[in-house]
Amino acid sequence: MWKDIEIRSRRRVEIIDITDRVGAACRDLDAVDGLVVVVCKHTTAGVCINEGDTKLHQDLERWLDSLAPADRDYEHNAVDDNADAHLRAILLGHSACVPLSGGSLSLGTWQRILFVELDGPRTRELQVGLMPTAG
Repeated sequence: MWKDIEIRSRRRVEIIDITDRVGAACRDLDAVDGLVVVVCKHTTAGVCINEGDTKLHQDLERWLDSLAPADRDYEHNAVDDNADAHLRAILLGHSACVPLSGGSLSLGTWQRILFVELDGPRTRELQVGLMPTAG
């Protein structure tokens, strides 16, 4: 069972909390218990689980920029001029898994599901899937 959700970013690098949208997708799937998988279908964006704090998001953006600066002379830039976004996406990964219990996402107190745009602004597609628990 899969549900597509669309994300629209407004900036080149932007962190968007998608926790509530993932929860809504689970309700649309009539999901109660299982493992929710969130998959980003793009190579210049990522998905991660972390705190929803704006200052932490600013720190994450600075950290990613320090590891893969946009102004480097990357070979791939001859093709699309976005090699930094690809490299940053490798660091973040393209998916996240969260338990679903009683129809609710089982996240820790401060945990949120974050979509990280790295080459925006764009419209992106994510897939939310459910692997039901046996029983």
